[in-house]
Amino acid sequence: MLPIASTGSKVIPRHHVGGYSDGYPRGKTFDISPHRYQPRSANSVHRKRTQSFVRLGIVAAILFLLMLYTLSRGSSSSSSSGALSVLSLGLLSSGDTDFELETVRYYDLSNVQGTARGWEREERILVCVPLRDAEAHLPMFFSHLRNLTYPHHLMDLAFLVSDSKDNTLGVLTENLEKIQASEDESMHFGEISIIEKDFGQVVKQDVESRHGFAAQAGRRKLMARARNWLLSAALRPYHSWVYWRDVDVETAPFTILEDLMRHNKDVIVPNVWRPLPEWLGGEQPYDLNSWQESETALALADTLDEDAVIVEGYAEYATYRPHLAYLRDPYGDPDVEMELDGVGGVSILAKAKVFRYGVHFPAFSFEKHAETEGFGKMARKLGLSVIGLPHYTIWHAYEPSVEDIKHMELAQEQAEKEKAEKARKMKESFSDATGQWEKDKAELQNMATREKKKEEAAAAAADNKVDAAPAVEQVSNDNAGAKEGGGRMKEKVVVEVDEELGGGKAGKAGNA
Repeated sequence: MLPIASTGSKVIPRHHVGGYSDGYPRGKTFDISPHRYQPRSANSVHRKRTQSFVRLGIVAAILFLLMLYTLSRGSSSSSSSGALSVLSLGLLSSGDTDFELETVRYYDLSNVQGTARGWEREERILVCVPLRDAEAHLPMFFSHLRNLTYPHHLMDLAFLVSDSKDNTLGVLTENLEKIQASEDESMHFGEISIIEKDFGQVVKQDVESRHGFAAQAGRRKLMARARNWLLSAALRPYHSWVYWRDVDVETAPFTILEDLMRHNKDVIVPNVWRPLPEWLGGEQPYDLNSWQESETALALADTLDEDAVIVEGYAEYATYRPHLAYLRDPYGDPDVEMELDGVGGVSILAKAKVFRYGVHFPAFSFEKHAETEGFGKMARKLGLSVIGLPHYTIWHAYEPSVEDIKHMELAQEQAEKEKAEKARKMKESFSDATGQWEKDKAELQNMATREKKKEEAAAAAADNKVDAAPAVEQVSNDNAGAKEGGGRMKEKVVVEVDEELGGGKAGKAGNA
C-alpha cells in the first residue's frame, strides 16, 4: 500500500508534499501520481515509423554493397571501374582481382630486401647527396650522374642543401631541370627531392678548417644530423637500396652501383684515393674512415670521456687500425672483400632494410665514434655485414692542404725569380739593338768576304793546276827517260864488269 498524506501522519509522500520534492519547489511542474495511469500518446506511432525507416535503410545499404561487390568482381573494364569509383564517392576502386581503398597504399616489404642483381629485378635506389657550398662541384657531379649505367628510372634523387653561402641551390635546380628535360628519356630520373635545412655548421669549407683535428668531433656530429634528416625525409617503402655519394668525387666507374650491388652485402664501400701533383708523389689514400677495429683503439676508447669521438688520421689518436686505403693494390682483384668496422662516407651502398632495422648515423658518441664510422659500428652491432673493397678504387678531387699551398706559392715565387733573371740577361745581351745589329751585320759581311776569298783562291788554284799539267807531264816524261837511260847504262857497266871478271878467270885457268 502506497503512503497517503494525512494531517496527523509524519510520513511524507514521495512525490507530493507542499510543492516540494527533495527540497526543490515544484510549483506547476508535472506531477506523477503513483495511483494514476498515464496512457501513451502519439509517440508510439512516431517510434514505429522510425523503426520502419531504419529497417529500409539497412536493406538498402546491403543491396548497395552487394551491387558494388558484383561490379568489382564481374568486370575489369575501365567503365566498370569508373562507375564503381563514382558510386563509392571515390573511396573504392576496382581491380582485376580485388578492390581496395584508393587513399590507402599497400606495400609488401618482403619484396624490397635488396638482391645481387637489383637492376634485373627493378629494385629502386635512393641516391642521397648532402650539399654545402657545392656550387663549383655540381657540374662534375651531374656529368657522373648522367653516365651511371643503372636504369635511371629506378633511381630517386634526394639532395639536402644546408648552411650554404654560395649559389648551390640555384645551380642544383638548373642542372636537375636540364637533365629531366633531356630528349633522351633514358636520362630521366625518378622522384627528385630537394630539402633545405640549416644545422648551424660554422666550420669553414677550406681544407685546413674541415680537416683540422679540433673541429672534427663537432663537425662529424652535425654531419650525422644532416644525413639523418635527409634519409628520414626521402626514404620510401618501395626503396630497396640507399646510395650515399659525395659531390666532389672526381673519377668513378660508370658501373659502380652494379659493381657494389653484385656483392649482395648489407653495407659496402669502395676504396677512395686522391690524385696529387707530381712533386707530392702523384697519388695518396684519401678516406681513412674505413677500417678494422684494433685492440689498441679499444684500449684508447676506454681512456676517453663519454662524449669523446675518435677520428682517424691524426697523431692525437694513434689507433694502429688496418685501413682499407693502405691495402690497395693497383693490379689486385677488384672483387676482393675486407670486413670493416668503420666506414667512410664518400661512397656507401647500403640495403634499405639496414635503416629500417634502426641503424642510423649517430649524432653523438656511439662507442666513441660518430657519423659514418658510428654507422658502421652500429651495423656490426646488429650483426649486419659491413664490407670494403681494397682494390676497387674511386678518386676524390684534389684539395690542396695548407702545406701544399705554401709549397706551390714558393714554387711560383722561384719560377717568377728565374723568369725575371732570364729576362734580365736577355736585356743585358741585347740592350743596344742597333749596335748589336751593326755587329751582326759586320760579322755577316766578314763571313761573306772570307767565303768569297776562299772561292777565289780555290778558283785560282784550279787554274794554276790546269796550266801546270803539261809541264808536269814533260817533267815526268824526262824523268822517265832519264830513268830508262840510266838503267841501260847500269846494264852496260854490269856487262863490262862481268866480261872483265870472266877473262880474268879464264887466264887463271890457262896458267893452271
